Amino acid sequence: MMSAMQIGAYGAMAASRRFDQQAQQTVQDTAPEAKGDLVSDFVGQIDARTAFEASISVIKTADEMVGQLLNIKA
Repeated sequence: MMSAMQIGAYGAMAASRRFDQQAQQTVQDTAPEAKGDLVSDFVGQIDARTAFEASISVIKTADEMVGQLLNIKA
């Protein structure tokens, strides 16, 4: 079973990869001959950033929970 910190870390890495892919797509779509959709590219970047922030929140919450548990045991 995966811990909350592992899940958060996996989500953050996946979101980071998605953001990088969207950023590369944005660069390609800015070329004069490109017919890409910059709005969709930016929406994808925002979506990836939001997913990254949510994953970081999972990690922070898991860390706080572990800290509280250690305080109870001490």
